[in-house]
Amino acid sequence: MGMFGVSAVMMIAGQRGSYALAGAVTATGLAATALVAPWTARLVDRYGQARVAVPATLVAVLGSLCLVVCVRTGAPAWTLFASYAATATTPNIGGMSRARWTHLLRDSPASHHTAMSLEQAADELCFLLGPVLAAFLCTAVFPEAGTLAGAALFLTGMLVFTAQRSTEPPAAGAVPRHGSPLRALAPLLALFGCLGLVFGSMEVASIAYLDAAGLGAASGLVLALQAAGSCAAGLLYGTLRPRALRTCVCALAVLMALPWAAAATGSPAALAGALLLAGMATAPTMVTAMSRVHALTPAGRLNEGMTLAVTAILAGIAAGSATAGLTVDRLGATTAYLLPAAAAVAAVAAAAAGRFIRRAGDRSRVVRTAAALDPR
Repeated sequence: MGMFGVSAVMMIAGQRGSYALAGAVTATGLAATALVAPWTARLVDRYGQARVAVPATLVAVLGSLCLVVCVRTGAPAWTLFASYAATATTPNIGGMSRARWTHLLRDSPASHHTAMSLEQAADELCFLLGPVLAAFLCTAVFPEAGTLAGAALFLTGMLVFTAQRSTEPPAAGAVPRHGSPLRALAPLLALFGCLGLVFGSMEVASIAYLDAAGLGAASGLVLALQAAGSCAAGLLYGTLRPRALRTCVCALAVLMALPWAAAATGSPAALAGALLLAGMATAPTMVTAMSRVHALTPAGRLNEGMTLAVTAILAGIAAGSATAGLTVDRLGATTAYLLPAAAAVAAVAAAAAGRFIRRAGDRSRVVRTAAALDPR
């Protein structure tokens, strides 16, 4: 899954000569995913992972293959949008894996925390290596190689994953309409959106900064340091006692100011070190926030709840990338590094607001209960 975005951009830009078209196509796929993914996750919760994920994966893979054919044959531009939009059925395999851990370790909170940390570290590793592999295949083999390899790996991995029926949580069946996790997770979704803003703006600002310094070819390796820091922190965090979400988000806000300070010095080496340190706050924040998703999501809707969180992150990434691009063009790459720092501060505010809303809701429930018990 970490290969698809980079592969599509490089394939379309290489064959059609337009990064604007490539960006528009991938943005359309992102928007379609934001609409379709929660429905796919709801079906997974209701009917089971294997019954829904396999056909949904086949549709997504066919969309990728159709995109390759359309790009290769010079089909009209609208066919590229339609093909890539079909990949929106891609199941959230990270969410399904976390749902399995939650089912298996429901009576062991400490082990569940360790498993969630391992999952986050694995995510970081995959999205660290995926773009690097995709870029290599698209440049060293042929432009479509990254998309084809990604589709083959994705289909194979999903078939292997869904074949493990002994760890699959039972299907929830029909659930009440009022049990939607959207209402319960609304404050947290604002936090995940802010985290997406951090990720999207940081990536664009870093690429632009290194390109201006004549190190555009090394941008992938420098960005990989942020993912590597997050992966290492995720593994370490799994061995420690879980921290409060507010503590993790505050640490994120502090560390996300380091890349701006390093960029202001004009030293790419200092920036690389700052990105490594900044990445170390990512995994603990994500693990702790996802644990809150598990706690707040209604029974039988866990995949849907986690997919809503991922969708909020994707929306934030899209907004952060666009905002950072405009900032780079008008104010320069160094100034653009203020965006992830500001987004991290906004995440602190979102976490505090969510805590306030939960407390207000708890007080309201106490008042309603007392009123119901009072005969007067």
